[in-house]
Amino acid sequence: MKKIGFLSFGHWTPSPQSQARSAADVLLQSIDLAVAAEELGADGAYFRVHHFARQLASPFPLLAAVGARTSRIEIGTAVIDMRYENPMYMIEDAGAADLIAKGRLQLGISRGSPEQVIDGWRYFGYQPGEGQSDADMGRRHAEIFLELLRGEGFAQPNPRPMFPNPPGLLRLEPLSQGLRERIWWGAGSNATAVWAAKLGMNLQSSTLKSDETGEAFHIQQAAQIRAYRTAWKEAGHTREPRVSVSRSIFALVDDRDRAYFGNGQEEDQIGFIDERTRAIFGRGYAAEPDKLIEQLKTDEAIAEADTLLLTVPNQLGVAYNAHVIESILTHVAPAMGWR
Repeated sequence: MKKIGFLSFGHWTPSPQSQARSAADVLLQSIDLAVAAEELGADGAYFRVHHFARQLASPFPLLAAVGARTSRIEIGTAVIDMRYENPMYMIEDAGAADLIAKGRLQLGISRGSPEQVIDGWRYFGYQPGEGQSDADMGRRHAEIFLELLRGEGFAQPNPRPMFPNPPGLLRLEPLSQGLRERIWWGAGSNATAVWAAKLGMNLQSSTLKSDETGEAFHIQQAAQIRAYRTAWKEAGHTREPRVSVSRSIFALVDDRDRAYFGNGQEEDQIGFIDERTRAIFGRGYAAEPDKLIEQLKTDEAIAEADTLLLTVPNQLGVAYNAHVIESILTHVAPAMGWR
């Protein structure tokens, strides 16, 4: 069995070829797609966060709205860039969204990815400490966030408050119990996956990672997942961790699918996410269901994960993306043993 959800980057453009031509379009369509995915029997609705871009950027209003419109599906991010985040304000936003969703939030966070602007976090008022990198700053923000999720008081109460206080030091409110175990780290390397395991976060492994061995992407990703699970066990955590991978997977079952995605086999790609980091980008999959099933059986990282996030082409509209999800649930998942 495997949980299957979708991951939307939430692109929008005023182009007449796009079904999402404004920020309002993509927000409202994201809610509608989550509702449709739940009705189809999918397990998760996840959203990417990018700043300074015509994409989804402010996740918590969207997560709360999806939580209010759905009742079963997991709702998450993949990922929030912690370099931009105030951990204390984030506690309040995340707690409120999780309470509205009745404990269904699965919050993916990370140090971020290449951006639209240079050092965009500076415009949000953040600066790495002396001798630290922006990645160090992102991980530090994450550590503060995790500590605050424990729910322990830390702030000295006013002796003459406007409203009565409970005894002792005060914590941020609202706090959603159980959210701490539903925080995921988007790891781009083996080392950060091990770091996430030590801190008791679930693992989100995307379609790119540092090219550490020169092997095929799915082999490197599977090794990353195994290293994470080993570190989790060594850390002595008592619960079972969760691991997700994301993939572009399209079952070609009608003429629309073949027109959009039937142009041939994709392969892993090599690139640089910054001037120093060589990265490997995982291939996508698009084929008739029987061929697709055989291809997916060779993907070692999908086999290692308990959760698969299908990256969807959101600009093609809610109806088509619901069709993409349904095709995987109907034609692929049962044959793969995921259902």
